[in-house]
Amino acid sequence: MNINDLINDRLKMLLQNGIDSSAFEIKLLLAHILGIEPKNISPNVEINEHQVALLDNMLKERLAYRPIDKIIGKKGFYKYDFVVSDDVLSPRCDTEILVEKAIELLAPIKSANILEFGVGSGCIILSILADLPCITGVGVDISEAALAITDINAESLKIEPNRLNLLKTSWFDEDIIEKLSNYAPFDMVVSNPPYIITSEIAKLDREVKEFDPLIALDGGIDGLKDYDRILQLSQKLLKPNGVIILEAGDGQQLRQIEQIADKYKIKCLNILKDLNNIDRCIILKK
Repeated sequence: MNINDLINDRLKMLLQNGIDSSAFEIKLLLAHILGIEPKNISPNVEINEHQVALLDNMLKERLAYRPIDKIIGKKGFYKYDFVVSDDVLSPRCDTEILVEKAIELLAPIKSANILEFGVGSGCIILSILADLPCITGVGVDISEAALAITDINAESLKIEPNRLNLLKTSWFDEDIIEKLSNYAPFDMVVSNPPYIITSEIAKLDREVKEFDPLIALDGGIDGLKDYDRILQLSQKLLKPNGVIILEAGDGQQLRQIEQIADKYKIKCLNILKDLNNIDRCIILKK
């Protein structure tokens, strides 16, 4: 069996078992096994029985709805590859618009200091730091395992240790302002916080609800508790005219976030659409 036949055969197997997949996903697994880029997989690439067995073992995980990135342990996001695990939310391409806008707004500033609530894999703050060498940042996460993943990704992207401080804490801790006071004030706050309404978690795709950490998904009974807290803290931690960029579930939720921001005298500047033309991010100004 040549490699194209192998790809088509295994894809057919996945589809017949109800797994929504593509030939590219099979190529990602093969590329990981062979140590090459997916674009370099061609009919001329040789594969041995041991490598086929490795592929089939990975496909057993996929049949259990484990996402490709969690199987191979990495995910492409923005311009970079990030190590991922079950301890972090898988980076989504829709979140790239948050990163792109943050970089656009920060680029004219010679030096700036940013804060991310809920760093997870680090894909947001590290992408910004990698593109803008004059920027420094602080990342907050309650998960020690997530912070360890961020640290690995920071080293992979060659982010100098003095440019990023990681704090293991919850933004609901009473002493969070005190913990961040050594690094404040900030020019920008970014976050993709938990925003799924608790009662909706069970309805999520299995790839999400079984393999992304619940703490990164569950936004409480109305999906808004984290936004309220983040905006409350941002009002105190940002410089005058500082900017906040937040990702949310949809346009309706963004309108609710705008109302919360108004409570803290924070203005909405703009709302950004994702790749599916759905309102996804809100830009706010202190």
